[in-house]
Amino acid sequence: MASAWWLVLLAACAAAIVSAGLIKIIYPYLLKHALAKPNPRSSHLTPTPQGAGIAVIAATLAAAGVALAGSSNLPAVLFGATVFIAVVGFADDIRPIPVLPRLLLQAAAVGAIVLASPCDVSLIPFIPVWIERGLLVLAGLWFVNLVNFMDGLDWMTTAEVVPVTAALIVLGLSGEFSPSAAVVAAALCGAMIGFAPFNRPVASIFLGDVGSLPIGLLLGWCLLQLALHQHPVAALLLPLYYLADATVTLLRRMMRREPFWVAHRSHFYQRATDNGFSVTHVVSEVFVLNIVLTVLAAASIRAGSFALEAALLALGAAAVALVIAHFSRQPKASSSSV
Repeated sequence: MASAWWLVLLAACAAAIVSAGLIKIIYPYLLKHALAKPNPRSSHLTPTPQGAGIAVIAATLAAAGVALAGSSNLPAVLFGATVFIAVVGFADDIRPIPVLPRLLLQAAAVGAIVLASPCDVSLIPFIPVWIERGLLVLAGLWFVNLVNFMDGLDWMTTAEVVPVTAALIVLGLSGEFSPSAAVVAAALCGAMIGFAPFNRPVASIFLGDVGSLPIGLLLGWCLLQLALHQHPVAALLLPLYYLADATVTLLRRMMRREPFWVAHRSHFYQRATDNGFSVTHVVSEVFVLNIVLTVLAAASIRAGSFALEAALLALGAAAVALVIAHFSRQPKASSSSV
């Protein structure tokens, strides 16, 4: 156990240092060639370089790869799919790719990971494996995109990824989660911590699609491993705010017959800043909510009964609903956005 703790700690620390160092190195290039100019969907007011995801993903894969070197548990397919989807994201950052080709390329990356999952492990034993795998590809594709959609505010992705990956590390070291997946989670957590100082409000750099898409893929894979370890409720609870905000927003836009594939500012966290909440207030509230969800997820693993797990999931949904409702209202004393 002590060696496992040292392994994940070293992976996290190495990823944080490499991530921060690489961002400093590539920043002048991104400032010159990869500026994100403000548009009606943006939360920033001045052109800001994007592409820090290059450093975050490189640091994550390098730290996790070194930590797992020589191990039979090295998730090679995951690493390859992550690089592939990062390249797709980078291309989309430079020159937008049409919706259908972009989704097909993302589906190829997600599909490779799903197909590489053990055939003898199933989430829903009473349905054919091929149906479950197809549903997992669709769910993975949605998760990758919703992480991208939710990456629209300074520190937002950090406030989501750091608590979730920290919870996965603890679960892995407690024997409730794959040790190799815990190392990947630790590396991703560290890389995001290394990125955080550069993205603090007002951000000096953004992740870009080259970061948000592969982060969604890595995080989705980790959550899939947790679900396959017979903890599906915990795997739902951990990312529940992102799932709820993005999914409810999508359904609302579809019901209004809006072109839901077009960039917009109708996510609840975006509405919160439009309503007068500061960026710091919004991401702080999301961070605290994620801490609550991690506690509920841990409790669900120890629950021992379906009824108690369902109650904990309902409690998590209620907490998310309260935050979403709060974001939808103007504060009594409006504070200016940071």
